[in-house]
Amino acid sequence: MNIHEYQAKEILKEYGIPIPEYWVVGSVVEVEKLNLTEGVVKIQVHAGGRGKAGGVKFGKSKQEILDHAKKLIGMKLVNNQTGPEGVIAHKVLITKPVDIKKEYYLGAVIDREKARAVLIASPEGGVEIEEVAEKHPEKILTLPIGLDGSVKPYHLLRLANFMGWRGETAKMGMDIAQGVARAFMEKDASLLEINPLVIDENQKLWALDAKLSIDDNALFRQKEIAEFYDPSQHTKSEVAAKEFDLAYIALDGNIGCMVNGAGLAMSTMDIIHYYGGKPANFLDVGGGASAEKVAEGFKIILSDPKVKAILVNIFGGIMNCATMAEGIIAAEKELKVKVPLVVRLEGTNVEQGKKLLKDSGLAITTADSLAEAAQKSVEVLKNGNTRK
Repeated sequence: MNIHEYQAKEILKEYGIPIPEYWVVGSVVEVEKLNLTEGVVKIQVHAGGRGKAGGVKFGKSKQEILDHAKKLIGMKLVNNQTGPEGVIAHKVLITKPVDIKKEYYLGAVIDREKARAVLIASPEGGVEIEEVAEKHPEKILTLPIGLDGSVKPYHLLRLANFMGWRGETAKMGMDIAQGVARAFMEKDASLLEINPLVIDENQKLWALDAKLSIDDNALFRQKEIAEFYDPSQHTKSEVAAKEFDLAYIALDGNIGCMVNGAGLAMSTMDIIHYYGGKPANFLDVGGGASAEKVAEGFKIILSDPKVKAILVNIFGGIMNCATMAEGIIAAEKELKVKVPLVVRLEGTNVEQGKKLLKDSGLAITTADSLAEAAQKSVEVLKNGNTRK
């Protein structure tokens, strides 16, 4: 789960990371009450690239700050991260400016190859870390983080030398790095970024921006962070999927997919591609989907106007194929699905499930294998088949 910059900063402050004073406002009236003479106004959305999109403005007077806030509150950000539908900023963050002498990058991620958390640091901040890694890999330093969030003292010294910090700045930088590592582990993060981390004219370091993403599977023990969920930053389909505990991601294809299990869902999308089709979504209904969940899954898939066919691929381990078939039939009757529907069932009570589908009298195409199901889904689109 992603959270807003100001929420990430609140968490970083708990770990002693220095952050310039800031205010979060959602209306022009609130901005007027601040009575600031200068400040940086930043839209709060769950996406990067805000500065490039005009979502970050510097105000040199109270009136300029007010003018910027009027334009930015309610602004829709559209870029490659948001997709064409974009996201709307309902709040802006206004922060006191810092006299920046140099920008750095400091973050933490999970290194999948090494199967551990690592710090990532670079003396080249303010730009995409991927860009730095591609063009100047020698300017990237990665250091291991312990399971308890600790970083070895000699690793911290190596970090300070790599970044070019000296004296009190080095001590402050090492403290910040240790705080980032602890926050990353203790908050069950999947990504934590400070970009840029800057040094001012007094050689003091400040975290000017912050990005924090939390592992959804850990939200049950991160209740404070779970409360940060902002439905306004998601599509209606994504909000509905969360309400019914469905894993849903919209894609740009035209074959809707309903599958149980993330691995099976990815395999389904891969084989659709293999046979020349394009999946319209990733939708995992989970291991024990009810008829209600199945119906909601169909609603979410059909809310996408690009969907021209639906492939249901279920492997019944925990899932009962007969229960799934009943859910499909009920959803079909309720929603009056007008696009071709291909269903492949396998596993627990599969024969009973297939019989229910066959005896339903509904125009449902069945398949015995994933390959056959994918082929049939692609074929109905190529042949221009539709349902009346």
